[in-house]
Amino acid sequence: MGRLSQAMVGLVAALALVLGLAPAAQAEDGYDLWLRYQPEGGAVETAYRRAVSSLHPVGDSATIRAATAELERGLSSLTARAVTTRPIADGAVVYGLASAPEIAALIGQTTIAPEGYVLRSVRDNGRRVTVIAGGSDTGVLYGAFDLLRRMQTRQSIDDLNIAETPAVHLRLLNHWDNLDRSVERGYAGQSIWDWHTLPGFTPGLYTDYARANASIGINGTVLNNVNANALSLTEPYLLKAAALADIFRPYGIKVYLSARFSAPIEIGGLATADPLDPAVQAWWKAKADEIYRLIPDFGGFLVKANSEGQPGPQDYHRTHAEGANMLADAVAPHGGVVMWRAFVYAHDNPEDRAKQAFDDFVPLDGQFRDNVIVQVKNGAIDFQPREPFHPLFGAMPKTPLMMEFQITKEYLGQATHLAYLGPLFEEVLRADTHQRGPGSTVAKVIDGRLFNHRLTGIAGVANIGTDRNWSGSDFNQANWYVFGRMAWDPEHADAAAIAREWAAMTFTPDPRFVEPAVGMMMRSREAVVDYMTPLGLHHLMATGHHYGPGPWVSDLARPEWNPAYYHQADVAGIGFDRTASGSDAVSQYAPEIARLFADPATTPEADLLWFHHLPWTYRMRSGRTLWDELVLTYGHGVDEVTAMQATWASLEDFVDRERFADTTQLLAIQHDEAVWWRDASVAYFQSRSGLPLPAGAAAPAHPLSWYEALQFPYAPGH
Repeated sequence: MGRLSQAMVGLVAALALVLGLAPAAQAEDGYDLWLRYQPEGGAVETAYRRAVSSLHPVGDSATIRAATAELERGLSSLTARAVTTRPIADGAVVYGLASAPEIAALIGQTTIAPEGYVLRSVRDNGRRVTVIAGGSDTGVLYGAFDLLRRMQTRQSIDDLNIAETPAVHLRLLNHWDNLDRSVERGYAGQSIWDWHTLPGFTPGLYTDYARANASIGINGTVLNNVNANALSLTEPYLLKAAALADIFRPYGIKVYLSARFSAPIEIGGLATADPLDPAVQAWWKAKADEIYRLIPDFGGFLVKANSEGQPGPQDYHRTHAEGANMLADAVAPHGGVVMWRAFVYAHDNPEDRAKQAFDDFVPLDGQFRDNVIVQVKNGAIDFQPREPFHPLFGAMPKTPLMMEFQITKEYLGQATHLAYLGPLFEEVLRADTHQRGPGSTVAKVIDGRLFNHRLTGIAGVANIGTDRNWSGSDFNQANWYVFGRMAWDPEHADAAAIAREWAAMTFTPDPRFVEPAVGMMMRSREAVVDYMTPLGLHHLMATGHHYGPGPWVSDLARPEWNPAYYHQADVAGIGFDRTASGSDAVSQYAPEIARLFADPATTPEADLLWFHHLPWTYRMRSGRTLWDELVLTYGHGVDEVTAMQATWASLEDFVDRERFADTTQLLAIQHDEAVWWRDASVAYFQSRSGLPLPAGAAAPAHPLSWYEALQFPYAPGH
């Protein structure tokens, strides 16, 4: 480009700034997440300028000041003019507690649920006023983010009459972060917690983390890995956690810690961690008192015990309930809770790993303290691309159960594959347990309605790290976002609607972008299932790092560590028999569901090989044999990624250069790896079946031995 042309470009850019013209998509790095507050120009911006003129907070607290800062930031950008605090005027946004006389007079009510809020358009002496009223200061903050979300997604704010209350009490992120800043199953860089520089150095990153979580209603964070290091409970690290708690508190976020069950031995100098030992009980009570002196609103403990080598009460021939209750008694005087994970499988070889949690926990129903909630993964194996809902949901009516989803994509392509998890979350939450007749959904178990539990919760294993875009890729941010939005209301949240919100705020609200992008997102998880684990196959990933296919692995010490254990493929057929003729895992479900899953003819084909070992010639509903259906489904997954690439390429004009290029490159990796998954899996299963490929199916590019020889000793997140 010549000098004259460069000068002309500079002149055009300068004129655009002076005239307020919207430039073409500018370079962004993803750091702002869905809180970009980018003005769109045109009639929408003009309408917002008419509707919003100023801010008028009622009351003063750190949380109200956080709401003011967010509203100033967002409204000033979205209206392209400074929006600051001043006395009530036409177009004012007035916000505060519903119980405040000034707010109550505007909305005609004084009580709202503690974290709830209302958004109301009212007239005050002829002036148009938008009111944000909360049942607490945190509710006010949530309402502020709701208003900004509506504006970012081009919704009218002229006639608001919105009332929102979260359906779930505990809405938490679980960080699997270690003290050395590594992240187990993390694919977005190091841990964002710099334990070495805490508590003295607290960068703005921590505040932006809190802002992002508050914007989607997340109200708690577990700072450290469930495979916990006892040092996390020592005074130096408690002071570091207290510094984070101070930053998060204005945003309504409590801090929790994963507790190592053997801490009384490792840092307490005791000879035992037996939960019935009085000295052990006294140690934990003293430790809880110490924590609450430093962090008065500490949320409580998350515990992984007697699973994957972690210490626990069974080491002393005690039950999970006895272990949980000992910790619950320690935090109860301070209002704390204990979240006790049900992800357990014994050190000896189980009959069926899928049955272990049910067998261990159902006999303990009703034995847990009131401040204990049992945290259950969405499926009975381990965050697979698809699993039937965990049979524990609905099977423990006397015990509150907390959902555990995995936001980080350990088994769904890790950071490089585009896989929007909203449909996965929705599929599980809407599943009907039939424990109290039709309509007994998993969501109703989680929000407490099915069995009238007051303590409720939902947790997501975080996908956050030091990568500038937080999550390893821009589209991975959507899984953090949809988790928070679904945790707010598990029964009614809609994955497609939430995807539209996210796409509009993260990129542009232009429907020419949003609709095709959301269509791509909504199909993406199913594409991953198809090219990784179709028709109910599961746990086929390579050992340890879980990166790439490994259906041939069969030589590990414990049967349930081997992918071959789960698919049982041989010359006769494929699948894990969980009917009465096999492990009988189907009997752990309510009778209506058990009957459905017990018969291949009524089992959803998406779950077919989870419950049934069937001959390769079994006739599918399409009319094809199981073998042909399996091979073609693998191919369909690859075709879907090709279609995703084409969709994204068509959206270049709507996306800034950096994020467009990043996603383009990642989709190319995903396509290559989808082909790898298809070819390696088909090559292996063909070696079992001995059958020819169906017409139109692509032959594997290499012999099976080539795929089996691949090694990835430094794959991330191990």
